[in-house]
Amino acid sequence: MIDVSRVALAAERSVEASFKRLERYLAFAPISSEPAAKPKLAELAAVLRDDLTTLGLSRARVLELPDAHPCVAAEWMGAGPSAPTVLVYGHFDVQPVKGEAWETEPHALVRKGDRLYGRGAADDMGGWLSHFVAMEAWLSETGKLPCNVKILIEGEEEIGSPNLEAFMDKYPDAFESDAMLLTDCENPSVDIPGLTVSLRGLLEIEVAVASAKSDVHSGLWGNVVPDPATTLIALLARLVDEDGRLRLARRPIDPAWLASSRDVPLTPEVIRVGARLLDDVAPLPERGLSPAAWAWREPALTVLSTTFPAPGTEKNAIRKSVSAKLSLRIAPGQTATELFEAVQAELTRDVPGGLAVTVTQLAGAASSWDYDAKGPAFDAADRAYEAAWGRAPIRIGIGGSIPFVALFGKRFARLPLVLNGVIDPETGAHGPNESMHIGVYAKTVKANVHLYDELARALAK
Repeated sequence: MIDVSRVALAAERSVEASFKRLERYLAFAPISSEPAAKPKLAELAAVLRDDLTTLGLSRARVLELPDAHPCVAAEWMGAGPSAPTVLVYGHFDVQPVKGEAWETEPHALVRKGDRLYGRGAADDMGGWLSHFVAMEAWLSETGKLPCNVKILIEGEEEIGSPNLEAFMDKYPDAFESDAMLLTDCENPSVDIPGLTVSLRGLLEIEVAVASAKSDVHSGLWGNVVPDPATTLIALLARLVDEDGRLRLARRPIDPAWLASSRDVPLTPEVIRVGARLLDDVAPLPERGLSPAAWAWREPALTVLSTTFPAPGTEKNAIRKSVSAKLSLRIAPGQTATELFEAVQAELTRDVPGGLAVTVTQLAGAASSWDYDAKGPAFDAADRAYEAAWGRAPIRIGIGGSIPFVALFGKRFARLPLVLNGVIDPETGAHGPNESMHIGVYAKTVKANVHLYDELARALAK
């Protein structure tokens, strides 16, 4: 019998050396939203293909589609047909950094204390690199993996995975598996692991208010005719409560879930540090719900942009029209249609002065996702994390929207989807000074070592 703890120890010893690979990958600056970076994404895809071949996987290849950034795929199928096949998904593209206040070079790996700073360090290069290290340990120590493994690393996640379903259609064999490990999620703290079981969806709308055929002199007509700008402000204020939270279309929270959510260590200090709050700014009051419930299970509102007059365009005039684009987070189990209709009804009822108000849904909505993580694969994940972290993972949600998760859930509904990763509350993904906690990464590497073994036994055919 193979001593899995020996393999885990070998993986742990390789953690430090793996940072050189992470540094190399980060330097490509693979920003999928920037057209000028397209050659860099292609170059990195080729490097990953070669590295997977060197690691010992077969059929390492770059998958391509017209007008799409590539994916990278590889596999190790030496465990045989009686063993399960596990797909590991990740993404190698990163968010842009332009205009952000980085304290370090964003496309270099900089170590400060127990954290590694760099764009993509945790989101998501550290996530799938933790699997590379785990697989390498298995192969170097035993010459094999306990289960069959496929790797699929996408190059478009940060722009919403617009072509991922087309890749699934063209390359179905790259996705065919018995369980899926999706590596782009977070942990509630550096000491407590998490498995993600819900996501909020995303809906964007535009609200336009118009009053006249042209701008008019504010000195002549102020206090006589309505101002679309102040009317829009008043209308938007209808949508939120005294704390600034969206007050419409809230979802009932199961009391048992609410009680368990208080185990999630989203303390005021964790929130303050993770959200980069100013010293005198406090988190919003709980109002009977836990911070986790507010962040994961209720809809939310953000103002994305407005057409209010910008600095440098001032004039003493009442503008004929104004608009705002809003981002709405859709609660798990809620539909975009349900939330849109609630917001539209509130914004168009009893409009002061009879101004023309139009509410338009914009393209690019992402579905919410709610998942019941039960069964042998999740029992296996609990055991693997107990071995590596000293405790089973908490079932958590994520307040953001990850389109690929809903897509995987739709296309592969019959398969267990295990969502883990190396992000923690201080990571700062999508913002300046993104970082990965070294201890979280090391424990996730060890958890992956145990996870392959546990899944091999739990899902044996």
